[in-house]
Amino acid sequence: MMAAAREHQTVPLSVLLKRELANERVEKPEILYGQASQSKKGEDFTLLKTECQRIVGDGITTYSVFGLFDGHNGSAAAIYTKENLLNNIIAAMPPDLNRDEWVAALPRALVAGFVKTDKDFQERARTSGTTVTFAIIEGLFITVASVGDSRCILESAEGDIYYLSADHRLECNEEERERITASGGEVGRLNTGGGAEIGPLRCWPGGLCLSRSIGDVDVGEYIVPVPYVKQIKLSTAGGRLVISSDGVWDALSAEAALDCCRGMAAETAAAQIVKEAVQVKGLRDDTTCIVIDIVPPEKPAAPLPQPKKLGRGVFKSMFRRKSSESSSQIDKEYLEPDVVEELYEEGSAMLSERLDTKYPLCNMFKLFMCAVCQVEIKPDEGISVHAGSSDFGKLRPWDGPFLCLSCQEKKEAMEGKRPSGDRHSSDSD
Repeated sequence: MMAAAREHQTVPLSVLLKRELANERVEKPEILYGQASQSKKGEDFTLLKTECQRIVGDGITTYSVFGLFDGHNGSAAAIYTKENLLNNIIAAMPPDLNRDEWVAALPRALVAGFVKTDKDFQERARTSGTTVTFAIIEGLFITVASVGDSRCILESAEGDIYYLSADHRLECNEEERERITASGGEVGRLNTGGGAEIGPLRCWPGGLCLSRSIGDVDVGEYIVPVPYVKQIKLSTAGGRLVISSDGVWDALSAEAALDCCRGMAAETAAAQIVKEAVQVKGLRDDTTCIVIDIVPPEKPAAPLPQPKKLGRGVFKSMFRRKSSESSSQIDKEYLEPDVVEELYEEGSAMLSERLDTKYPLCNMFKLFMCAVCQVEIKPDEGISVHAGSSDFGKLRPWDGPFLCLSCQEKKEAMEGKRPSGDRHSSDSD
């Protein structure tokens, strides 16, 4: 992954740039996409952007962004996140990176962007929240960050299905239930009196069914905005991404969603998935779907093959983990099997784990810049992201990354180490 970084010592930058641009011309797949929605509350919003420029003005180093924001208790958080999240992510990216470095830096920048967006929105004291499923596609690299219960799935051209997001519903995520109770929240069902409990598990106070979201200032800060992030590299044969709100996934399995639209163009496929979901359950919730086809260059869009008829185990972890490689092995990378590769996966809610990157990636990020909000901090003012952790005593005082005072307070609130603002009851879900 970091071969280009090592080459900087011996290869002129101009040669590297020409080589990188030549590679991008060869490797760039075509992005075909469509979306569809049936509205019940009007709280689902989408962001569809292609041809975003990583290096402004060159017209070649482009990437695409697809986001789904399923709001609750109003649409303010969903709209604010749609309008600000991408800018906050890009602001957290170090400058002057080549493509491999840029892709490697995305997971940390996504975490910073999600937390800053949540922090800025909560300062507006608007009592709404939103799920976020956010995909960035750079060539064959797909990076997905998610909070809440919207989901992103991938069907590779080989017919295998991959889950690229996590489900942060309290009902089905024991690890998240334990995290919330450890942070001072309570998890239980709605009590109707007389001991009767109904409905899904919720977090109290507030009554939210989700353990992670952006917004929800009235529920408590143990409902965190720290996303689950998964990054993969597609095979050169491409694949199909489906991003949908829970209105789809409450009605259809991943297999059913993909099967019902097989052979259709992306726009038609998105409409078909929504139609199928509504037919199964009725229009009980906003039901939104984005379909993205990643098509190899100079090949016509062709229907994806019928998926392999394999056992349920195939839908678990199907990635081939990329091993650490010497530079000579990296030079021979083209000899490796052309398959989907997992590059990164992390779901911890702890900022100290999510913002602490290993060498050489850590050297890309400026040390005396708040790792979340990107404000400059003086060397004696920054607070290590590890402060208060059990490992802090083993770290040197100058070990970063660092947070400004405001973001440190946000971190402590999310970890239940200080009371957050006023918490009012809410009937959002």
